[in-house]
Amino acid sequence: MIPLSVPNLAGNEWEYIKDCLDTNWVSSVGSYVNRFEQALADFTGAKYAIATSNGTSALHIGLQLSGVKQGDLVIVPNITFVATANAVKYTGASPLLIDIDTDTWQIDLDLLENFLSNNTKVIDGETYHTDNQKRIKAIMPVHVLGNMCDMERLMEIANRFHLQVIEDSTEALGSTFNGKHAGTFGLFGTSSFNGNKIITTGGGGMILTNDENLAKRAKHITTTAKADAYEYFHDEVGYNYRLVNILAAMGVAQMEQLPAFLIRKKAIADLYNAELLKIEGIIPQKITDGVQANHWLYTVKAPRQKELLTFLGENGIQARPFWVPMNRLPFMSEEIYITENDVAGNIYGQCVSLPCSTNITDSEVLEVIRLIQQFYGV
Repeated sequence: MIPLSVPNLAGNEWEYIKDCLDTNWVSSVGSYVNRFEQALADFTGAKYAIATSNGTSALHIGLQLSGVKQGDLVIVPNITFVATANAVKYTGASPLLIDIDTDTWQIDLDLLENFLSNNTKVIDGETYHTDNQKRIKAIMPVHVLGNMCDMERLMEIANRFHLQVIEDSTEALGSTFNGKHAGTFGLFGTSSFNGNKIITTGGGGMILTNDENLAKRAKHITTTAKADAYEYFHDEVGYNYRLVNILAAMGVAQMEQLPAFLIRKKAIADLYNAELLKIEGIIPQKITDGVQANHWLYTVKAPRQKELLTFLGENGIQARPFWVPMNRLPFMSEEIYITENDVAGNIYGQCVSLPCSTNITDSEVLEVIRLIQQFYGV
């Protein structure tokens, strides 16, 4: 079987984890947590990085510290992994769903600007939905598959309408827009290190920010808001969201290999594109102008999607459909969805993600291509 996207543990993972075991520093305190945070800050250009237990917890804290309250609205693209919408729900706010661009599969900025211009009002520096009078406090652009939208335009729109920006950059480690790293445009950015991401700690996440006070607050409330080094005194509601040292050790080793992983991801995408684009109807994600993408999960629009997925599975190829659009999930079906042609629904019904682990061989990629060619009779 050729898997979809699995970890590549070819560096110092065993050495660093053994060091944690040998020294008994395995919990949420230890040198590797600090080293991992510094490595992310240095790589992305963020001033501060705070390690968390997963990407969802990073999103949750970013929203909370951005001032999102119960009853607010947070703008979220309709195509994303469910963690984005879940994090909004954790705060008591509701996702306000916006459709995506037909080609890039990122948030549709024309649709966004039109909605904000015609369906909101600004009162005392806050933006409200004119229909239900709810405050729209923030926007969460999702850098889907490692691509990005025009972040300069998004930031201009957000600033004009007084929206805090929390970037769901959990898929975009290594991606940049006009030379600036994903996760460093908004008040907060986030990373995820799930097993299928470009680097992994098994589980784990990271909050990125350039605000020193918010960084301190994030570290404080992700460590149960313990306010005294000796006494178990907690000065507010906190969360047990801190990444543990033994997983951070894996992250340090993975970060050492990230530049090579990025090179390999691009080579895999180039190899797929060179052959698959010869097949009528197969269309890859368009990379936004100015974006240097990490090509995290190679995905294409493909005719007869369900039949292709079944055929590949029967031949030992692990391929997957796209995420179900948020408005089609039962607990999201009543949320506002801003759309003209339901691009998200159309993309969902066409897309196929193909094997692209950083340790996949060229011969395995060519086998996937051969089977797809066979399916389409090429």
